[in-house]
Amino acid sequence: MTVSLKGLNLVSLHDLSIEQMHQVLDTAQELKRMQTRGQQLDLLKGKTLAMIFQKPSLRTRVSFESGMHRYGGHAIYLGPNDIQLGKRESTQDIARTLSRYADAIMARTFEHKIIVDLAEAAGIPVINGLTDKLHPCQILADLMTVQEKMGTLSGRKMAFLGDGNNVAHSLLYGCAKVGMDLTLAVPEGYDPDQDVLSQARKDAEHTGATLEVTHNLDAALKGADVIYTDVWASMGQEEEKEERAKVMMPYQLNAQALSKAKSDAIVLHCLPAHRGEEITDEVIDGPNSVVFDQAENRLHAQMAVLVQVIS
Repeated sequence: MTVSLKGLNLVSLHDLSIEQMHQVLDTAQELKRMQTRGQQLDLLKGKTLAMIFQKPSLRTRVSFESGMHRYGGHAIYLGPNDIQLGKRESTQDIARTLSRYADAIMARTFEHKIIVDLAEAAGIPVINGLTDKLHPCQILADLMTVQEKMGTLSGRKMAFLGDGNNVAHSLLYGCAKVGMDLTLAVPEGYDPDQDVLSQARKDAEHTGATLEVTHNLDAALKGADVIYTDVWASMGQEEEKEERAKVMMPYQLNAQALSKAKSDAIVLHCLPAHRGEEITDEVIDGPNSVVFDQAENRLHAQMAVLVQVIS
């Protein structure tokens, strides 16, 4: 059964129903197949996406901008000096103004409240391109990649190594929605937000997913179909980098760690990668890695969202 997402915001994967989540993933796979066949896709013809960036970006900017172009639409980049959110003008007024010019807003911000405020004030869909709390578009691409490589999501096990950060939070929500088991292996003091974990576990009750947090790397990796890691210090945490590196090093995704998972386990990293820190060259460049397929799928997953909410 097809469900409508028209006009909806994507602030958090927790806000999507199980049916909506699967519909976005299925749409992403179909769009990718259509592109591979060379079909002309004008699904966003005449549509405009306003892109607000407080943080620098490679994948987020290029995937959204390139995707809009491929689908016949147009993207407008608004950098930190173009829109000084909450300083030159209130977030609410920016949202209301952009709603008169564009068909959707994508924002990549530091504070999560900014996305929430944009979504509440805008008269058009608002897409969370990343905040300090969540990264929903990335996880849609991640789940799409797992589905592509392994066929199914339900009943699979993912191990995430490192910091209980925004990616870990959205993985909790995403895996819960699709019935995928997830174990976060994190150092003490770097656990995910307990409210996020609690909400995700409520979602998991409907799909049978098991969501765990442990400090034991071996327990997380045992039987894992997917191993995921991310940078140890995100943007805005540069002053903590040295301390975090000391604490996180036992959770490095290296050949030894990879050997503790299933032999055909796939490796994910949302990039940018700090090679030699959270992941080694031999793993990210090795046969188990699907990191650059994962990066490509940002475009397809995000266009699936936009096609669903504005076309």
